[in-house]
Amino acid sequence: MVPLKLKNLSKRFVTGRGTIVAVDDVTLMIEAGELFFLLGPSGCGKTTLLRMVAGFVEPTAGSIVFGDRDVTRTPPERRDAAMVFQNYALWPHMTVAKNVGFGLSVRGMPSRQRRAVVSELLETVRIAEKAPAKPMELSGGQQQRVALARALAVRPQCLLLDEPLSNLDAALRSAMRWEIRRIVKAAGTTALYVTHDQTEALAIADRIGVMRAGRVVQIGTGQQLYEAPVSRFAAEFLGEANFLPGRVAEPTGRWTLLETPAGVLRARPREGLQPGQEVTCCIRPESLRLDVQDGPAAASTDENVFPARLKQWTHLGDTARFGVQLANGTELSGAAMPARAIAQAEQEVAVRLAAEDVSVLVE
Repeated sequence: MVPLKLKNLSKRFVTGRGTIVAVDDVTLMIEAGELFFLLGPSGCGKTTLLRMVAGFVEPTAGSIVFGDRDVTRTPPERRDAAMVFQNYALWPHMTVAKNVGFGLSVRGMPSRQRRAVVSELLETVRIAEKAPAKPMELSGGQQQRVALARALAVRPQCLLLDEPLSNLDAALRSAMRWEIRRIVKAAGTTALYVTHDQTEALAIADRIGVMRAGRVVQIGTGQQLYEAPVSRFAAEFLGEANFLPGRVAEPTGRWTLLETPAGVLRARPREGLQPGQEVTCCIRPESLRLDVQDGPAAASTDENVFPARLKQWTHLGDTARFGVQLANGTELSGAAMPARAIAQAEQEVAVRLAAEDVSVLVE
């Protein structure tokens, strides 16, 4: 178990149409034993970065360090890293047991010791009864477990996972998320996991790095990234949100005061803001609360309250989605639990919003 350090890592591809910057000056510190996710849309550079760590792509600049060992120019087979691919890459003619033990056999481990390691790993991934089966006899989830066991068999310092759940259906993907976390944590290895699936990352990552156009634009836990995004891109990529244009009225104090089309809005403080600065307010749907009352709604010093009209209420089982229109015409989307409606369409309501649930975005 070692930390993984990337320093000023870049990759440029020269083509007939010019130079393509795939990874642009990325610096990361992944702690020993951490399950770190690289999250971003297709083409953002996350897979290229992963393949540089694996040794399959040579960096244009920067360094890759496992623990205290610089492996930037070390061949893949000498890096002490193992990779789990999207398509599992299992040997179809080998049994499950032989697939898992393949790397150990290449390394010359005695057969008795190899069988013991394979048996232990198949128990860990909960597929011991499939040891004599061939990959084509397994379900997608079972093949994924075999691929994980094979990668972990060689006791790598770093485990690399390239969208390992992308070929599974939604229900199996959901079940396998926690299995992957359990297996990786049980192995005690440092893991770098690439995905474009926000739910996958938010569910099981220790920390997440959000990538855009070859750069890591924000790093944090899933909760930190969701509740306090630093840019509109990060906010939109990690779930639904309402956005309001604003101008900074008072940048300091317990709350930042913003002038918006809906009125003055209290928001979470953010360093570096200047009076008059143009910003964007980010409000997650579940932060909106509806209040049905006869008289004007009063706000506490920690709360924003706006008169509104309920325009839509959609029941989704254990939750509901609703739409409101503020007095100035601004429309906001909300989410509610439980799903029982508290008002009828076109009814006057008050929208309540805690100041700490308003993020100020400057990008």
